[in-house]
Amino acid sequence: MKAAVIVFPGSNCDRDLAVAFEAAGADVQMVWHKDTDLPRDVDIVGVPGGFSFGDYLRCGAIAANSPICHSLKAHTDRGGYAIGICNGFQVLAETGILPGALLRNAGLKYICKTVGLKVETSDSAFTQGYNAGDVINIPIAHHDGNYYADDATIAGLQDQDRIAFTYTDNPNGARADIAGILSENRRVLGMMPHPERAADAGHGGTDGTALFRALMGALAPA
Repeated sequence: MKAAVIVFPGSNCDRDLAVAFEAAGADVQMVWHKDTDLPRDVDIVGVPGGFSFGDYLRCGAIAANSPICHSLKAHTDRGGYAIGICNGFQVLAETGILPGALLRNAGLKYICKTVGLKVETSDSAFTQGYNAGDVINIPIAHHDGNYYADDATIAGLQDQDRIAFTYTDNPNGARADIAGILSENRRVLGMMPHPERAADAGHGGTDGTALFRALMGALAPA
């Protein structure tokens, strides 16, 4: 599997994501935000967590207009895989690759802790390593993780089985307890929690490992 991880000014989880990809067996290339093209034959693009461009304007808004995001949008439009984690989810929402928006946490405070996530679907390359209904423990670290979409969008996500993860105890006010969603073709995942921070026993947990291994299994033969 060939993975590319985009790096923006202010990214702070790009190396963590690259290490998680590599541990699952992927070849990883880091891509600077001012680059105009993704690597050839890339299987999946990772949009990492952090505070791209200092979270000015809106979280992810400036990053979404970086030159590389035009290539990211083209990649997903033609059916390419992508994962956006935390700030990366915000970028995917700002580009329109995924629906909805990430608002300020309901409590108006930055939250950094491990939370319980319920796996809502195993029908994707990202979640096939789990069983629907599993509860996993994954860290969060965000100030603007409150997922919002209108009623019709929420209903569509539910009806199409596109909600990947929900919070067992909603920490930020997200509608329908949403922690992660899938694109219509199920090849793009955006999630606020950090599976790359739960992929090494030395860091306190390994519940995120199955996500990266599942991706490797799904995309390596491609």
